[in-house]
Amino acid sequence: MKAYLLFPLLFSAVPALARDPILAPPLDCEDGTSCYIQNYVDTDPGPGAADFTCGPLSYDGHKGTDFALPTRLEVWRGVDIHAAAPGTVWATRDGMDDFPQDTEGAPDVSGKECGNGVVIDHGDGWRTQYCHMKKDSVRVEQGERVSTATVLGQIGLSGLTEFPHVHFEVRKDGAVVDPFNPEGLISCDEPKVLGGTLWDRGMIYRAGGLLDVGIATDIPAYDSVKAGTAHMSDVTPDNPPRVVFGLAFGGKAGDVMRLTLFGPAGEVFSDDHELEKPQAQFFRAVGTYAAIDWPAGRYWATVEMMRDGMEIDRGEISVELK
Repeated sequence: MKAYLLFPLLFSAVPALARDPILAPPLDCEDGTSCYIQNYVDTDPGPGAADFTCGPLSYDGHKGTDFALPTRLEVWRGVDIHAAAPGTVWATRDGMDDFPQDTEGAPDVSGKECGNGVVIDHGDGWRTQYCHMKKDSVRVEQGERVSTATVLGQIGLSGLTEFPHVHFEVRKDGAVVDPFNPEGLISCDEPKVLGGTLWDRGMIYRAGGLLDVGIATDIPAYDSVKAGTAHMSDVTPDNPPRVVFGLAFGGKAGDVMRLTLFGPAGEVFSDDHELEKPQAQFFRAVGTYAAIDWPAGRYWATVEMMRDGMEIDRGEISVELK
């Protein structure tokens, strides 16, 4: 059983304007591993928060770009982090445990919010920082020269984080620079492809989407959904696929998640869930516990994320009932 999320990586092949430095995306997402950006630099100077498009993908005081993995399962499979530009390793830290801060018993990380990480000096006042790496994964040392081919470590759950990602921060002479918006110009029209960034390629802004979809016998715990372990491996007439669930990011008030299950005889059930408020990540599930027949054959679920009546993302998963 495999879920197919119908959204690509966040990288396209359009060249960006030449700037100093020119940055490559820090994640290695090959071999089919999906990545997305959960948070951008906060551009709101007040107590609120907004990304550079005036969108909701940030939080108050956020100083970097969070390149994230859909679920925690990908952490253990291993996703490499690369240097975004050539430079010299200025500082490293390793040895902190991978322990999400929304988990009972999480350690105090005061003063070490970055977790395991690396800082690289690119010269002329430019530095980049990479946070929340997996314990014992840091592969570089202070003073070492690196290139964009250099693996710095792997995505983890160390420091002040609740989801697997690398917090990527850019600074010029100590001041935070948004690599998507180095000139600090704010646009509220949510452009799809951006120019004039620090990136070495065009970057796609996604204002929300699906992270995972699944089928289960019962409504799963949110922790298991975030971990990526809520999927069913076997279904039987006594253990039928009663529930469809979806995990998404970047939700706005009024967004609708539509969850539908189909079987050999057609639609089994469908339901719409509307968000009442913005949510950085959210999980919804729907199912049936009615005494119905479950004929043998293929069952498949579709999960659609709708905004202003338009579909912005869609995922599908199937199981075989024998």
